[in-house]
Amino acid sequence: MTNQITQVTLKNGMKVMLKEIHTAPIISSWIWYRVGSRDEPTGKTGVSHWTEHMQFKGTKKFPANVLDKAISREGGRWNASTSRDSTRYFETMPADKIDLALRLEADRMKNSIFDEKEVASERTVIISEREGLENEPTFRLSEAVQQTAFHVHPYHHEIIGDMADLRTITRDDLYEHYRTYYVPNNSILTIAGDFQTKAMLKRIKELFEPVPMGKMPPRLNRPEPEPKGEVRLTVEGPGETTFIQVAYRFPNAAHPDYFPLQVLDSLLGGASGLSYKTSRLYRALVDKEFAVDVSSWPEATIDPFLYRIIITNHPKRKTEKTLAALDAEIQKLQDKRVSKDEITRAVKQARAVFAYGSENITNQAFWMGYAEMFSSYHWFTSHLSNLAKVTPQDVQRVAQKYFQPANRVIGIYTPNGRRSK
Repeated sequence: MTNQITQVTLKNGMKVMLKEIHTAPIISSWIWYRVGSRDEPTGKTGVSHWTEHMQFKGTKKFPANVLDKAISREGGRWNASTSRDSTRYFETMPADKIDLALRLEADRMKNSIFDEKEVASERTVIISEREGLENEPTFRLSEAVQQTAFHVHPYHHEIIGDMADLRTITRDDLYEHYRTYYVPNNSILTIAGDFQTKAMLKRIKELFEPVPMGKMPPRLNRPEPEPKGEVRLTVEGPGETTFIQVAYRFPNAAHPDYFPLQVLDSLLGGASGLSYKTSRLYRALVDKEFAVDVSSWPEATIDPFLYRIIITNHPKRKTEKTLAALDAEIQKLQDKRVSKDEITRAVKQARAVFAYGSENITNQAFWMGYAEMFSSYHWFTSHLSNLAKVTPQDVQRVAQKYFQPANRVIGIYTPNGRRSK
C-alpha cells in the first residue's frame, strides 16, 4: 500500500494508474468501465452483464476460439465481472507476457464482434443462469427486498437483469450499449506488478491512444426518495428453511459515515466472516438458538444502497421472536456506548479483512480501479487510518441514525415444503 503510483490521463481521456511492485515477476492489468446495472433503464436491465459476456466472443484480430488458449498458454489467467456501478476485465500474467493482455484489451475496446448467433447463444446461457438463481431462496428473497427498497433508483433491479428484458434485448441493444460506454474517456486502466513505469506508459500510449475519444455517456439521475416507514414482505417458495433478510438503507462509500458503519458491521457480524462466531449477532441469535446462521454485509457503492442482515431462522422459533432478538441487540448499540476496547478489537478485525483482501498483486491492481469507481485512490490509501479514527461515540451515533425501523425493509422467505424443480 505504501508503493507510489503514477497517474496519467491519455489524449483520448483514458485514465491510467500504474504501481510498481517488484516482489514477484507478475503483472496484473485491469480495465474498468464506468457502467453497471445502475446505468440501465427499464426494458434493458441486464444489458451491462450481457455486454460483458459478449466481450469474450472475440474480435477479428483475437477470435473467440484463440483467446482462452492464448492467455493460458502464456501462463496467465483472466476474467471479468459486472457490478452495480462498473464493469471490469483483468489479466494477471507473467511479467514478460503482459503485452498480450494490453493488446487484447486495446483491441476489444473498439473491435468486439457482436454476432447474431453468439447473441442468441448467450441469451440461452444468461436466461439459464437467471433460472438457476431463481431456484435459490436467498436470491428470491434478496431480489424482493431490493425491489421494495428502490422504487425509483435503478438499484431496484438485480445485476443479471429481469427475465422479461433478457428475453427481448436485441443484438443492436447490446452493440449500442457497448459503443456508448466502452470508450476510453469512460475507462480506467490500472496495472500493478513487476515493470518499469516509463516503458509501460510508452507501450500503453502506443496501444490505447489511437482509440478515439467518445461522447461522455449519459447517466440516469433518479435519486431514491426518503422512505416513509418500515416495509415488511413475504416470499413463498420451495424448500424447508425459513430465511429472514433485514435491509437498512445505507450511505454511499464516499460518505463520512461509511467508516463508522464498517466498524459497526465488524461488531455485529464479525467483519465479513472473520471471527464471526464471537460477533454480537452470532452470540445473540445463533448461540441462543433463534437462528442457525447469521451474516451481514455493507456494499461500497456510488449511490446510497443497503446494509443487509441475512438470518437462517431456527426451525423451532417463530420469525417474530427472532426479529425481536435482533432488534434487542441493535437497541443495545443505540442505548449503550460500546467500550473503547471492543471498538479497538472491531477495528482490528476490519483492518485485517481489508489488509488480507489487498495484499497480492492482482488485488493491488483491483483496488486502484475499484476505489476510483465511487471515490478516488485516496479512499483506499486512507482506509485503515479512517477506520482507526472511529470512536465509540461515532458507532453509537450511526447506530441511532441508520438502524431505525423506518429506514428498513424486512423480508421473510416462507418455505412450502416442496422441492425446487
